Amino acid sequence: MNIFVHMGSALMLAAIPASSWGAPAAPVQSYDEYRSWLVACDNGLSCTAIGGTGTAMERDYDYDNRIHAADLDSPEKIGRTAGERAVARLGAVKPPTGRYPVLFDERVAGALIGHLLSAINGSAIARGASFLRDRLGKPVLPAGLSLTEDPHRPRIGGSRLFDAEGLPTAPRHIVEDGVLTTWTLDLGTARKLGLESTGNAARGPGSGPHPSVGNIALTPGAAGLDDLIADMGTGLYVTGMIGSTINPNTGDYSRGANGFWVENGRISHPVHECTVAGNLIDMLARIVPGNDGRVHTGRVVPSILIDGLMLAGA
Repeated sequence: MNIFVHMGSALMLAAIPASSWGAPAAPVQSYDEYRSWLVACDNGLSCTAIGGTGTAMERDYDYDNRIHAADLDSPEKIGRTAGERAVARLGAVKPPTGRYPVLFDERVAGALIGHLLSAINGSAIARGASFLRDRLGKPVLPAGLSLTEDPHRPRIGGSRLFDAEGLPTAPRHIVEDGVLTTWTLDLGTARKLGLESTGNAARGPGSGPHPSVGNIALTPGAAGLDDLIADMGTGLYVTGMIGSTINPNTGDYSRGANGFWVENGRISHPVHECTVAGNLIDMLARIVPGNDGRVHTGRVVPSILIDGLMLAGA
């Protein structure tokens, strides 16, 4: 269903709402004949808003996903937030080319940590196709930061008492005080590497087990989003990303981005059609997290500021 709202002669706003519900169930059988069922449910609301006219149209979104429908944000809040975000992006231009600080909004910052999680996946390590293959026991994040997995958090979609091979799950430190402490393994990849499974097997209805991470959380910083914007001076505040070119062996990173240009610690104007580039090993070692991670999600990662990334724009 599309909802169209006139907001003046220069602007048309189209809102595309959606809702979802699911209750998937999957059988689990381990190699020692342990059998059980993993049953979960999921409720979601989302809205994509499109603002502007002609070739100057922009879009943005908001959403919420919860185990319990009663925990969902209201449709009115989600719709209003999506509309305000779309309108804020109108009139976007290309940012300048150069080396600037880049602030990744909480909505996209989880993708940075996702690259780290992909690099420590047992499948990648067993193939030798990871930019972190030689970094076990070495710093990968700034000192003081930890990345933890807790599969037992209540009311979170990624929680489970056992993995897809029937092994018990347990909280663990993936990175502790900046140091990488473990890989993510199922029985198959653990056997290839001569290690023990970390209880991280996942599977789909038509696929075999593979290593996967559930609920993770990055140590938050002391600064809020507004403080990070003020601290960055002049640079790019990224709220959306498009496509990616990631070299899994070297960590070379290049992604399309849009968001807002920041001048002297204040948001100046919306920007689009630019590329952010760097190397993930260096980028992860310099992250400065905020304190705005959403604690009800399975990936609690706040906004992240990284200094000195290369921007390609105008």
